[in-house]
Amino acid sequence: MDGFSGRSAIVTGGARGIGAAVAAELVKVGLGVVIADIRVEEGAATAALLGERAVFRCHDVTDEASWHAVIADAESLFGPLGVLINDAGILDFGAVTTESPDVFRHVIDVNLFGPWLGMHVAAPHLRDAGGGVIVNISSTAGLMGYAGIGAYVASKWGLRGLTKSAALELGGAGIRVCSVHPGPIHTPMTAGLGEETAAGQPLPRFGEPEEVAAMVRFVVTEATFSTGSEFVLDGGATAGQVLAVPIES
Repeated sequence: MDGFSGRSAIVTGGARGIGAAVAAELVKVGLGVVIADIRVEEGAATAALLGERAVFRCHDVTDEASWHAVIADAESLFGPLGVLINDAGILDFGAVTTESPDVFRHVIDVNLFGPWLGMHVAAPHLRDAGGGVIVNISSTAGLMGYAGIGAYVASKWGLRGLTKSAALELGGAGIRVCSVHPGPIHTPMTAGLGEETAAGQPLPRFGEPEEVAAMVRFVVTEATFSTGSEFVLDGGATAGQVLAVPIES
């Protein structure tokens, strides 16, 4: 994909947090952005802040008709679809033995089926426009296990694998598909987690949505020979744990 003039982008989960920061970055590179989310007031406010190159649309990522509608809006307002960011996601705390089947299925529906459905509907539009970029926001939970959030872990591992399959299938059409894997980030989803969550990382802090957005912008605009790739920003968490005792050189 050469340049972004006259092209549109869709950011699911774009009303707040990582999605809102990503939407702001994509506007900066010249894309017209549709912020797609179920949070109407927050989504409309975010779009208003970004100006005339952004609009909000209420969107259910698990509904095929909603996908067709939001893509039609993006293309009629800003031009052929060029970028899809699958960021919408939910988190539920529950052990394998205690979480309800309905909740487990709902997490999978939003976090895994939703991105699949988005790619399923969007890929022909990207192909017909000469190519494009899909970025799936996974997690470090797509690279390692976490106790107590099995549904979320399963969905994010699934999204990581789905990204690779889509990259293999769509590369010939000029469509790159990559996954981004944030660690602990200051967002509404992580508001209940204490800062000690990041204490064992080499960089012992939470990241910011703008740091994830900068990575997504790099994947979209600069990583032009990358597809099926994983981009990790986690303060070093997946590298291992920092020892409590000093290491002598």
